[in-house]
Amino acid sequence: MTPRAGRPLRVAVVARAVYPLHGVGGLERSVYDLVRHLAREGVDVTLITRNPSADRRRDVLDAGVRTVFVPYRTFPLAGRRGTTVVDRSTAYPLFGLKAGRAALELARAKQIDVVHGFGASVLGYARHRREARVPLVLNPQGLEEFGATDPSRARVKRALYLPLRRAVIACARAADRVIATDRALEPAVRRHLGVPAQRIRTIPNAVDLTSIDSLASAADGRRVRAEIGVAPHETVLLSVGRLETNKGFHVLIDALAALRLHAGSPAMDEWKWVLAGDGPYRRTLERRIERAGLRDRVIMAGRVDDRTLHAWYEAATLFVHPTLYEGSSLVTLEAMAHCRPVVATIAGGLPDKVKPGVNGWLVAPDDPAALAAAISGAVGDPRKLEAYGDAGRAIVEREFSWDAAGRATLQLYEELLV
Repeated sequence: MTPRAGRPLRVAVVARAVYPLHGVGGLERSVYDLVRHLAREGVDVTLITRNPSADRRRDVLDAGVRTVFVPYRTFPLAGRRGTTVVDRSTAYPLFGLKAGRAALELARAKQIDVVHGFGASVLGYARHRREARVPLVLNPQGLEEFGATDPSRARVKRALYLPLRRAVIACARAADRVIATDRALEPAVRRHLGVPAQRIRTIPNAVDLTSIDSLASAADGRRVRAEIGVAPHETVLLSVGRLETNKGFHVLIDALAALRLHAGSPAMDEWKWVLAGDGPYRRTLERRIERAGLRDRVIMAGRVDDRTLHAWYEAATLFVHPTLYEGSSLVTLEAMAHCRPVVATIAGGLPDKVKPGVNGWLVAPDDPAALAAAISGAVGDPRKLEAYGDAGRAIVEREFSWDAAGRATLQLYEELLV
């Protein structure tokens, strides 16, 4: 980064959560990768985020990232921090007021050049944007609060999410630029946030290929297979994500039950489904697996560390992402980085990543029959699987690596500071 009058660019990144201080998730990973990349490019980074829990206070970010912690007060009956609709619509906007004010204090003191906020985390800054005179970049992430992630409870969720939607809209209206994380999400940003096209920039959530390549090899994939008794010739279907209804894992269970009943190829006669992740829907999924007669076919891996997760990517034959609603899906990019072909749904930004006939298959959300047909067709042609996997890696290198996304982010900052 070129120094500005003898000093580096100074950016305050404001977010509700970041890996490893607050667990693993799409937001956490995106913030972590952003601040690391900026610091490595010579940017002076201040991360404003919530206090970590007691069991994570020893976790640290990479050197070069300054942290400012803001209290996050969870209300009674709101559940675990940041994991329920009630929590996101009460504690989260209030956190955004406090975290945004922390950024405002830095701006008033002329200690930063740009504020880069995620979701409602910069609400306190947005309310004083004109006074601050420091440009605001907003990444609203997946806009879950504007979408019906659970059709059976869509009206209830929409009502409960009202305070959070208002907070995000206020942040978007105050922002100098709003980031859409995929081309497919640009219409949603315009429609839900009321942002004109000229203030939208599409910069995808990206992955760090150097880090991914260092985490696991083909030998690690063979090792995790052997550790749980999966034979080398068996098909391994892998899914990764938080165990919530909107991830569609219950739909995949129905699809796999149908495949077991109607298996017609050797590849679909001997297979295992590995599900990595944890969450409030786990018990429901376990009961559904039992009722479907799939207990001997499913491995509930739970929450795993990075090396184990990436070993499972290497172990997989096919990555399956049956989500009903999605933002950008970093786990899909990680699977593609490991040269794994993908079966996914037409949701959120997935069509920007999974190209039918190139690196995978796309089906409609909440359609077990279509999902089963895509999986069966995919594993029936090993040569196509290999070619699709290589194509997926090439797509990530070209469009979704931090080399590409980082350059675009820095260019956006410079555009606002001219």
